[in-house]
Amino acid sequence: MPEEALSQPGKPGSPSGNTARMLDAEAAGPDPVGSRLGRLAEIRAFSPGSISEAAHRRRRRQSLLGETGRLVIIAADHPARGALGAGRDPMAMADRAELLERLVLALSRPGVDGLLGTPDVVEDLLMLGALDEKVVIGSMNRGGQAGAVFEMDDRVTAYSPKSIQAGNLDGGKMLLRIDGEDPGSLATLQACAAAIDDLAERGLMAMLEPFVSFRVKGRVRNDLRPDSVARSLAVASGLGGTSCHTWLKVPVVEDMQRVMRSSSLPALLLGGEVTDEPTEVFRTWERALRLPTVFGVVAGRSLLYPADGNVQGAVDEVVEMVDRSAGRMDVDMSMLPIEGAGSGMEDVGG
Repeated sequence: MPEEALSQPGKPGSPSGNTARMLDAEAAGPDPVGSRLGRLAEIRAFSPGSISEAAHRRRRRQSLLGETGRLVIIAADHPARGALGAGRDPMAMADRAELLERLVLALSRPGVDGLLGTPDVVEDLLMLGALDEKVVIGSMNRGGQAGAVFEMDDRVTAYSPKSIQAGNLDGGKMLLRIDGEDPGSLATLQACAAAIDDLAERGLMAMLEPFVSFRVKGRVRNDLRPDSVARSLAVASGLGGTSCHTWLKVPVVEDMQRVMRSSSLPALLLGGEVTDEPTEVFRTWERALRLPTVFGVVAGRSLLYPADGNVQGAVDEVVEMVDRSAGRMDVDMSMLPIEGAGSGMEDVGG
């Protein structure tokens, strides 16, 4: 990865020459992974302005969709909501150095289009030089802390539309869980609608991840029965004063063809939890990718923490799967405007 992304002596707002040499010396130590955290912390301590400069220098893609017309996005916004588990390890994502190693590897693989993350993760990866030519989506409402009594009152505590634009990002993502017995859901609905409008005014993607949810013994569970997922997509599609920049992040459930007929918005498949049988899970994704409103995958833990530990293998398999789906869509271009004119209940939410 580019060392200049970590230290650029002599440039305004960047670490001084002495600081840069100290960072380089630390990198040569016996613990390069741990040293990387120290280097990132020192940049924040000695030269915080260089982070925003790196954001403005970041080379953005000309469009969200690449040459294949598909997206593969790596998600890493779980820690900010206190959701640190992956697979059998309840604290897997608590090790920031290891998380960054996995993210840098995943983002370096051919065919990976971008990142979904909170400001701390995005800025870490900016300093590591891993986000050029990538689609970067800022995660917004992380206030609904996992397991909290106020979990459904999911307030915007991370990125705002203003900071997404200021940070040279490509869009914002919101988690929307609808519980008819929890008044906090209404506040979240209103906040998501307002954010959709604000992002649309700025010409930025609004990614919405909706669920019908409820509590079982105090724990929030998402209802993944097809009718409930279809209902959540219908509600999400109608939020805001316009849907022209809104995308949906959708779990893969039974009867996906019927579920996806509930909305005309473009959708990305939600990766969900780590499983011991990823091949079968990927097959269900591949079937869903054949549907006309599905344009790719947003996956985090299932790719970053696969059961066999092979991050590169998991990422490459999903990229190949998404690429195979690229030619399956038959669009009647006359319908497009002229420019200028699962079953059951699971806790899979990001």
